[in-house]
Amino acid sequence: MAELFDSSVYARRLEEAARLCQVRGLAGLIIGTGPELAYLTGSWLSSHERFTAVVVPAVGRPVLLVPVTDVGDVAHSAVPELDVQVRGWTDGQDPHALAVAALGETGAVALGSSLTTLHVLDLQRKLVGRETVAAATTLKELFMRKDLAEVEQLHLAAAAIDRVHERVPGLLRAGRTEAQVAADLHALILKEHDQVDFVIVGSGPNGANPHHSHSGRVLGTGDIVVVDLGGTRGPGYHSDSTRTYVVGGLEHAAPDAVAAYGVLHRAHAAAVAQARPGVTAESVDRAARDVITQAGYGEYFIHRTGHGIGLSTHEEPYIMAGNGLVLEPGMCFSIEPGIYLPGHWGMRLEDIAVVTDNGVELLTRHQRDLR
Repeated sequence: MAELFDSSVYARRLEEAARLCQVRGLAGLIIGTGPELAYLTGSWLSSHERFTAVVVPAVGRPVLLVPVTDVGDVAHSAVPELDVQVRGWTDGQDPHALAVAALGETGAVALGSSLTTLHVLDLQRKLVGRETVAAATTLKELFMRKDLAEVEQLHLAAAAIDRVHERVPGLLRAGRTEAQVAADLHALILKEHDQVDFVIVGSGPNGANPHHSHSGRVLGTGDIVVVDLGGTRGPGYHSDSTRTYVVGGLEHAAPDAVAAYGVLHRAHAAAVAQARPGVTAESVDRAARDVITQAGYGEYFIHRTGHGIGLSTHEEPYIMAGNGLVLEPGMCFSIEPGIYLPGHWGMRLEDIAVVTDNGVELLTRHQRDLR
């Protein structure tokens, strides 16, 4: 069971959700299971295909709709200490109608990100003539901008994954396999987190696949190795950090790889320098991409520069071309440019950043040099 914040944290979030609905002219919001529900109530309850949602009206008491088969799990959240009505429903009842009834008869409704298509379509049929909008973007102050309690948890998660990366050079020895290294890293992540999210150990040509996991490939001296690690701790907040290493140390790296890593390091620094309140997400991506492109590696930078992180490993804001979202204090995301040369090697440098009043603070702090 995930840890919980004090119930006053969730009470403030519910109050702010209702206030923002009033400011935006919304009747309220309907949030399904997953990170958004956990954000508002501390509940990670899962009811599979059955409808579970917290309904937060602009005016009035929030309602948590839960199948009666799962009502007992509500005790593992902050809900018992909150002013939230828990309403169980049984098979044969219409929970979507109950959700709509809790919101009043007029006004647009914001829907949570995790609601499945079938739930959304049924809600929209019952909201005929009323607009539905995405809660994650319409109420970005709630879900994209992290409050102080969240930033503190992300600090702790970043420090935890930094401690794991400190151990990586000693694990990357010629003759070991990626899978053996990954098993060690899995154990190290569990010492610092409550669960492992992922382990990527991509050596030599495997590193040119950004989402390679690990394999039986045997490490050789001089191999460039991408190590991307993440875990979950505390109330459900995630870590995510990538560093690039050389088996045997920097003195064994090929000159072309060392030169490319210098470009990557400058691209990362350019993105960090660009990120601040008032600029767009796409401008941060462009800052990194321009450095890599000008150095002749543009076609080998094959993904966005970053993604939001919090109760989800990947969430808004996405730091990529075409995203005109303006950054605001409290937004938290990765900055992770990469260069991937097929058949040879890959490299990536990833830190988690939180937007401050005048720039960004990097939460992950493990050294960034190729080594």
